[in-house]
Amino acid sequence: MLTIVLLGALIAIVSGVAGFFISKKVSSANFEIYVEQARSKAKAIESEAELLLHKANLKSQEIELEAKKEYESVKDRVKRDMQERDDELQRKEREFGKYKESETQKLKNENLALSSERLKLKRNEKSLEIIKHDYESRIDDVIKVLEGASGMTKKEAKTLLLQKVEESSRADISHIVRKYENEAKTEGQRKANFILAQATTRYAGDFASERLVNNIYLESDELKGRIIGREGRNIKALEMVLGVDIIIDDTPNTIVVSSFNLYRRAIATRTIELLVEDGRIQPARIEDIYQKVCDEFEDKILQEGEDVVAKMGLPPMHPELMKLIGRLRYRASYGQNALAHTLEVAHLAGIMAAEMGGDPLLAKRAGLLHDIGKSLTHDVDGNHVDLGVEVCTRYNESEVVINAIYAHHGHEEIKSVECGAVCAADALSAARPGARREVLESFLKRVSLVEEIASKHNGVKQSYAINAGRELRVIVNATLINDDESVLLAKEIAKEIEEKVQYPGEIKVNVIRETRATVYAK
Repeated sequence: MLTIVLLGALIAIVSGVAGFFISKKVSSANFEIYVEQARSKAKAIESEAELLLHKANLKSQEIELEAKKEYESVKDRVKRDMQERDDELQRKEREFGKYKESETQKLKNENLALSSERLKLKRNEKSLEIIKHDYESRIDDVIKVLEGASGMTKKEAKTLLLQKVEESSRADISHIVRKYENEAKTEGQRKANFILAQATTRYAGDFASERLVNNIYLESDELKGRIIGREGRNIKALEMVLGVDIIIDDTPNTIVVSSFNLYRRAIATRTIELLVEDGRIQPARIEDIYQKVCDEFEDKILQEGEDVVAKMGLPPMHPELMKLIGRLRYRASYGQNALAHTLEVAHLAGIMAAEMGGDPLLAKRAGLLHDIGKSLTHDVDGNHVDLGVEVCTRYNESEVVINAIYAHHGHEEIKSVECGAVCAADALSAARPGARREVLESFLKRVSLVEEIASKHNGVKQSYAINAGRELRVIVNATLINDDESVLLAKEIAKEIEEKVQYPGEIKVNVIRETRATVYAK
């Protein structure tokens, strides 16, 4: 039994050992299969890598060949360019060397010539000094002989001689003055006409003369009674508060506001229109509406001044100056609206300054401010020139603007092109036909003064002011005044008129000389 057990155990052990070796052999066989597969894959990868490496080598060799070809091409081109530049540089160096040699030779020749000329000049100077000394000594001898023969000293003879020469040369001087004056006048007139033509064709402003009254339309004549009020109480209050004359007559549906002050008349017109719209016309209401309209107009004139400056394309200026510019709309000079005149002058001055090579913006600014003092003449004592200079100086305006304010009425000389353009534009705007109205009395006084100035000169027979006082015809005695002297006489009369007469624009002086020979056949 034990033997059987042992035999069974031995069989089991032998079977286990045999199974172990069998399984180990099988596992070893599988591992070898896997190793063989891995080796085959590795060989495939290695062969593929060698193929790619070979292709890469071929590609790099191609790129290297192309790069070498490009390098050689660029290298050859650069060498050719460098060679050409070297050749050009050598050629220019040779030319410069030849030019330098020729110029050096010229300078040497010129220096030699100058040296010889200096020697000649020195010799001539010495000779001239000797001749001059001899001449002066002989002149002194002659003067001594003449003084002894004439009984006059050298100084007295010189004075007498100069007087005779001056008298005999007056005709020649007049002829020369006339000749060159005509040439200058022709050229100046041509240039001035061109500039004025350019300016006036590029700017044409409308003109509407200012009236002294405003008409207010009413829906019915019943409103006239309400405006008058009980026992005239309302109309008295209106005239006292507004400072204007209110005319109520038989004209249908219309009342008239009259005043020389445009600003006050405009405020009065607006106040009455608002009262009529409101319907409550009484003294207390009149004062309230009047105050509101005054405030409204102050804002309006500032806005209008700002609009004018902006439309002109000018740099900003002080608000007070812009307010004064807006106020010019309610000022007039000889019937011409001050703002319309100012804008016309500014546009014309800008155009003329540009034509003459000046600063058009500065000329426009000076033209816009040249009459700014007129905004203050109703409220402050003094002439508009001094007031304008004072206010522009206070707000740091330029010297050109100050000079234009002074110069446009002759208080100061013109110092710049821009100022000259402003003065010309001011005269052009004021003097053109229909621009201004003048008081008859002042017109007649000016015409009489012009005729009186001309009549005082020697040789004048008659003088007439024609063409509304803008032209003066002077008839002279032909036996006392010749043709050349008539030019000098015209200049003297014109100069005296400029000094003694105030007038817009210019006055043309014509001196007329006529010789008549009358013989009767019997």
